[in-house]
Amino acid sequence: MDKPANLSTFSMKYPIWDRVFMVFPLVIVGTKEVDGGYDLAPKHMAMPMSWENHFGFVCTPRHNTYHNAKREGAFTVSYPNPSQWIQASLTATPRCEDGQKHSIDLIETFPAETVDGVLVKDGYLHFECELDRVVDDFDVNSLIVGKIVAAHADTSMLRSEEQDDQELIFNNPLLSYLHPGRFAEIKETMAFPFPKGMKK
Repeated sequence: MDKPANLSTFSMKYPIWDRVFMVFPLVIVGTKEVDGGYDLAPKHMAMPMSWENHFGFVCTPRHNTYHNAKREGAFTVSYPNPSQWIQASLTATPRCEDGQKHSIDLIETFPAETVDGVLVKDGYLHFECELDRVVDDFDVNSLIVGKIVAAHADTSMLRSEEQDDQELIFNNPLLSYLHPGRFAEIKETMAFPFPKGMKK
């Protein structure tokens, strides 16, 4: 068969990721700084790394998040609610001349229980992770993987047999990042028609 006429082929001389919109999660990763304070940074290339309790995100050695996670051996993950898009944006603020991100002082946090870190208040899902491995050399990027040693969720977000999944999501919308540079609130969903007998 011939290639469909409506397809455009990208040049591989340049990264392709800004040419079309794609749906990602939006999380805020927390790490402990050298001076004992805590940093928060937004990540969208972030996801479970296995069916077990592993979580990973893409970072770069140019960012403090990378060095903090390697040095401290831990990081936290907070999933913000749609109403927290401003807080998520503030975590992307560049550092000032003193090397600090003063904008994150405006974000309410609470202490993690198992690792040395903080979590973003009013997020709907939180992970506390011990560093498992760092995989370098994806050009300028690296993959940071942690083992989840504690997890917390807003009670209103928990799935149950008493409530339909669509109703749960409609009443508690999810925040997603549409790369590049947009975000959305997800309320309307449909059950995916998995084939009978499909297994993980």
